[in-house]
Amino acid sequence: MTELDQLDHTAAACLDGYLVRKDLVRTFSRQFPVPTYVVEFLLGRYCASIDPAEIEEGLAIVERQLKSRTVKAGEEELFKSRARENGEVKIIDLITARLDPKTDSYVATLPSLQLTDVRISADLVNEHERMLTGGFYAELTLTYDAAIAQETKGRPFGIEVLREIQLSTRDVLNILTNARTKFTTEEWKDFLLRSIGIEPVTLSERAKNAFLLRMVPFVERNYNIVELGPRGTGKSHLFQQISPYAHLISGGKATVARMFVNNNTGQRGLVCQYDVVCFDEVSGISFDQKDGVNIMKGYMESGEFSRGKESIRADGSIVLVGNFEVDVEHQQRIGHLFGPMPQEMRDDTAFMDRIHAYLPGWDVPKIHKELLTDHFGLVSDFLSECWTQIRNQSRVSILQNRVFFGGALSGRDTNAVNKTVSGLIKLLYPSSEMEVPDEDLEWAIRIAMESRRRVKEQQKRVGAAEYRNTHFSYVIGADGIEKFVSTPELQSENSIGSDPLEPGQVWTISPGGNEEHPGLYRIEVNEGPGSGVKILNKPVPPAFRESMGYAEQNLYSRAMQLVGDKDPRHHEFTVQLRAFDAAKSGTKVSIAGLIALCTSLLKKSVRGGLIIVGEIALGGSIEPIHNPVTLAEIAVEKGATALLMPVTCRRQLLDLSDDMATKIDIQFYSDARDALLKAMVE
Repeated sequence: MTELDQLDHTAAACLDGYLVRKDLVRTFSRQFPVPTYVVEFLLGRYCASIDPAEIEEGLAIVERQLKSRTVKAGEEELFKSRARENGEVKIIDLITARLDPKTDSYVATLPSLQLTDVRISADLVNEHERMLTGGFYAELTLTYDAAIAQETKGRPFGIEVLREIQLSTRDVLNILTNARTKFTTEEWKDFLLRSIGIEPVTLSERAKNAFLLRMVPFVERNYNIVELGPRGTGKSHLFQQISPYAHLISGGKATVARMFVNNNTGQRGLVCQYDVVCFDEVSGISFDQKDGVNIMKGYMESGEFSRGKESIRADGSIVLVGNFEVDVEHQQRIGHLFGPMPQEMRDDTAFMDRIHAYLPGWDVPKIHKELLTDHFGLVSDFLSECWTQIRNQSRVSILQNRVFFGGALSGRDTNAVNKTVSGLIKLLYPSSEMEVPDEDLEWAIRIAMESRRRVKEQQKRVGAAEYRNTHFSYVIGADGIEKFVSTPELQSENSIGSDPLEPGQVWTISPGGNEEHPGLYRIEVNEGPGSGVKILNKPVPPAFRESMGYAEQNLYSRAMQLVGDKDPRHHEFTVQLRAFDAAKSGTKVSIAGLIALCTSLLKKSVRGGLIIVGEIALGGSIEPIHNPVTLAEIAVEKGATALLMPVTCRRQLLDLSDDMATKIDIQFYSDARDALLKAMVE
């Protein structure tokens, strides 16, 4: 047995009776033809303990029950015979039912026994309506009536007793909330991952976040999410194995009647019966009616659909998962990231707009033995019961007066980000009365904005002009800094992207000289209490020290023009120069250095895609640049969209080729204040 760690002991101390060792689950789920949550339901009943003796005793009972009640291939006739000889037999099976209008009665289907005409009372069907849509796993008592067997078209098999395989305790949220207070936030994230069978120790931060984002549809009503990624990363596992409140539709035709409502019978569909409806292998999904996608779009927008004159509300979340056969960068060169979707959805920006989050499936590692946990986690039926109860809450109110979104977010973007934040916070803090610290709120906001921005970026690629502003940003607190959120697959940290950098960060090109070629640099400045400018590079390039000396003196002498009433002498600035070419000296970059100092103090960002060049003398005059055409050509080559240069370069730039001139927006400044105003985000 795996040695218990601190997380196991913490969980055992506050969740005794609701834990199960996840390696035991895998042992049984491979042996018997039932989902994980069915095995965990039994393990939770008999093995919810960390005492090895109790676990061994419980395992024997679970194994006995699974052996005697689950029907393996080839055993169908054996179980039917037992029902005939003994009058009844207990089984665990997936039960579905339908109305037989010829006899005006309900009949049930038990797939493992290959029975399609089992008698079942109307009362049992009405009590468990889900058997009329996708069905559910249950412990059943199957009876056999020899007298009925003698009748023509008689139905000798009947279901007398039925117990759904899910938790009956209703007070689960209080238990979960009390337990949560014993864990740190990071421990709780790891514990949630263990509860779905994943060992978090070797996972990257982004992989953990992706797994947690997968859980949001279970706790957030009417939540629409897409996950496309490589095969073998467990995309459908969570929706098939973990919760009885989720239903998986495998590739193929989806009928409007089954999904939404049957107009003939009035029977409500899957989105009314389940918390989560997941379309697996989404590229192969199609509807049986032409307006199927439109009905789905309407439902994803409002949570409603029409049946004749009646409008029906439902709160089932829609999850679309599929495989991505090519690498992300290649896909973005040839098209967009919704490429694997069905044709009627692939290029439909209105459909995309209803997706609250695009989960980057390429961030999730392939599921292998080392990724599966052998430690304790919550029993699946307890976890899924907690999740279904949390759905009735909303945590959007925690954002009010604490978080302010930037102007690039439309109404739908804001709604999508709000829903994702609400879901993630519910996972971390099961009770609405729990205090949510700023760092956890910011964690949720960044995931929510990135996963929604990924949708917006694809809309932009399809060519819709109204989606061109994708620079998502937020501010925490009235005096906070505006922070921008990007999608990592669009740009690397070392390339000039279209997003604004953090305050205090500036791209620049040194004009070179003294046998050194021009080179691209990023100057990064952090501001804090103290005084003076400290350069962190070891050793400090002498030319860069000189440039930052000019920048510092101009900041002090022109403070009122540049930073208003803030006194830079009462702040310490730490500076780092990052070189991206062979040039390392950082010569003649003092204008960029000055703007980096100013923006770190003002907590303002420089415009995205902008490179700033130029040198300022101690007296404040702007020095001429000897090779502005070369600098403009380098800026284009590096992917910049704008270049800010001294106005004295204007005449020399007449030599810039027409082709280069059309690829970059060149702006001019006359002095330091003019440069600062033109550089900052408006």
